[in-house]
Amino acid sequence: MSAETQNHECLCESCDTFDFTQLDKVLDEYRDLQGNLIIILQEAQEIYGYLPREVIKHISEETGYTEAKIYGVATFYAQFRLQPIGKYLIMLCKGTACHVSGADRVEEAIVNELEISDGETTEDRLFTLNNVACLGCCSLAPVMMVKTDEGEETYGKLTPESVIAIINSIRKKEDLEA
Repeated sequence: MSAETQNHECLCESCDTFDFTQLDKVLDEYRDLQGNLIIILQEAQEIYGYLPREVIKHISEETGYTEAKIYGVATFYAQFRLQPIGKYLIMLCKGTACHVSGADRVEEAIVNELEISDGETTEDRLFTLNNVACLGCCSLAPVMMVKTDEGEETYGKLTPESVIAIINSIRKKEDLEA
């Protein structure tokens, strides 16, 4: 999420107040474009970091697409998120090379350390774990990429011990910045 995104994102679970200013500009731009739903959802996710229920409802009201249709598209494509993600998105490769090189043991270490499973976010919203089919770094297997607003970093030749050290170094960095 960009700093701009964070200004419009509501992080509380029960909040009904969203700023639709940016979203309305997107809706105005793509309203008459045939097949516009995917691009509208991509832009909405860029603005809010995910697709909150309130945003889907607003898109439905403004476009005439039913909420069921919007949810159908949003849940069909893996690029869309219906829940907020953590500041650090851990994408763990589960491709063949990573699988045979121990990605399952690395995943088990991440799951135990963060107390989350694939697709979940830590309670402090610092980390989200997403297993991915391939990161294209087979020579580094097992590999993960950690994405933030500032960019992404790839870590290879992972072991359960090294992945815990990486997580702890991120936590330490966050404590220093706090």
